[in-house]
Amino acid sequence: MFQKLKAKISSLNIVINYKKILPYVRPYWGRALIAVLITIPIGSMDAVIAWALKPYMDVVMVEKSTLGSTTFFIPLLIIVFSSIQSLLTYTATYLNTWVGQKVAMDVKKTLFCKLMHYNAGFFDKNTSGDIIFRFNNDVDSACSGLLNNMKLFTTRLFSSLSLIAVLFYNSWQLAIIATIVLLCALFPLTRVRRRIKSLMDKSIFSGAAVMTHFNETYNGNRIISSYNLYDYQNKRFCSTLDSVFKLGMKMIQRTGMMSPIMHFIVSFGIAAVIWTGSYLIVNHQITAGNFVSFIAALIMLYNPIKSIGNNFNSVQMALMAMERVFTALERVPEIRNCDKPKMLNKPEKSIEYKNVSFSYVKNKPVLENVNLKIKIGETIAFVGNSGGGKTTMVNLLPRFYDVKKGEILIDGTDIRELDIDSLRDNIAIVFQDNFLFGGTIRDNIILGKEDATEEEIQNAVKCACLDEFIGTLDKGLDTEIGERGVLLSGGQKQRIAIARAFIKNAPIVILDEATSALDNKSEAIVQQAIENLMADRTVFIIAHRLSTVRNADKIVVVNYGKIAEIGTHDELINKENGIYAALYHTQLH
Repeated sequence: MFQKLKAKISSLNIVINYKKILPYVRPYWGRALIAVLITIPIGSMDAVIAWALKPYMDVVMVEKSTLGSTTFFIPLLIIVFSSIQSLLTYTATYLNTWVGQKVAMDVKKTLFCKLMHYNAGFFDKNTSGDIIFRFNNDVDSACSGLLNNMKLFTTRLFSSLSLIAVLFYNSWQLAIIATIVLLCALFPLTRVRRRIKSLMDKSIFSGAAVMTHFNETYNGNRIISSYNLYDYQNKRFCSTLDSVFKLGMKMIQRTGMMSPIMHFIVSFGIAAVIWTGSYLIVNHQITAGNFVSFIAALIMLYNPIKSIGNNFNSVQMALMAMERVFTALERVPEIRNCDKPKMLNKPEKSIEYKNVSFSYVKNKPVLENVNLKIKIGETIAFVGNSGGGKTTMVNLLPRFYDVKKGEILIDGTDIRELDIDSLRDNIAIVFQDNFLFGGTIRDNIILGKEDATEEEIQNAVKCACLDEFIGTLDKGLDTEIGERGVLLSGGQKQRIAIARAFIKNAPIVILDEATSALDNKSEAIVQQAIENLMADRTVFIIAHRLSTVRNADKIVVVNYGKIAEIGTHDELINKENGIYAALYHTQLH
């Protein structure tokens, strides 16, 4: 009973998903409709060829006549109809592909837009391979499969109906036998989906893992080379491929017998028809022409049925891909605007963390009941042990994550009540490892303000201490930097990121260990750029090198998810048995 209910729900989901994709098909409904309508004559013409054999065989085999219009026109008619059928098949294939690719493009655009608005936690939990597979490959499978399945279904439907009509036209007795056998042959298909669904889900996971290996090899090629990780990475990749192979073989084990079983059942039908047909011919209930026409129609009807098992896996893959696509489309971002968000023009008074608690994993708190108030215009430095919660505190401010308990207030308003775009427009961030997009230096700088004037760009370049470096380049700001900025040094990347922050001109600046990965010379240049950026702004600094935070208005020591100490450098350095003082003296030695 439970399995029948699951089957009904599954069938209902398929219908619902087809309805959901209709809005994406609607802009191209004209071509899609033509592609579907063309399948009617494509399928029906199979019956014309089978039907034409009756008069032909009666004239040639029974009357022994090779003269007359029948023997001339029927072969010609078959050639003409087959040619038309071939032309229509090509047209339907072209239109289906065109519409399928257009629909896939539109769905990918929608998914890509949703992907960009997912919170950081989503990217923490999903690999790049998972995302590529779900947001790209699944869309291709679903959209191409949608129209191909529809074309296959409508072609087979009208072909089957017209061929069954030919069967009943020639002999209702034989037609009943053929129809019963046809239903018996199709029965195994109703049992297969449940058996292969779990395997298909595992296959998707393994396929995504393969893509992740390629992405890791691309992004980590220097680590692989420097640590001679060729064997290590190759073993991991081969292990994943082995699991893909095993899943593929399990799929064959569960579905491979479907076509042979259907072939076996169909052979019973053909045998029964031949035996019964011989009896009917002998008793003059049908003619030889009826029988030949019937057999031709029966073979045309049964042949696709015998091979449908081989195509069933791909059909199911397309349907399941469609389910995953719409699951992604309907996913609601965890971090989003409230019903009536307030606009944040410019912070004027304070930023306050009030009883803030947060955890990435349930029951494993990273921050516990943190309270901190910062006046607008102050420079706040966060220091402490690794994993203590420093970065988490500043990541909560632009709502990369939302607090689990408590609230973060800007001028007395909970940031969850603020419009997300307006909140983030007021915050500029310079990370330790800044991501640069493929393109030119100029392209990456003006990301902070796409309509920036040349004067604003040059000012940002100067303030970020980039002008000397830009002056050494033949193409200056229009120099290509390669994917992820691979053609630049660490210090050059940091200064481009600082220039980007200058262009944005946000009143709040977050510096997440912006100099920790640089050598002394690069750090000195970047530090000057950072000091320029910090002027007249509210600044949050996360730093391991305590020498870079001496001039902060407040230094906040965060240890094990709690604020352990707060004060200026002079206050904390003179605190007896203080954590900051111990860290500072340790770094000096």
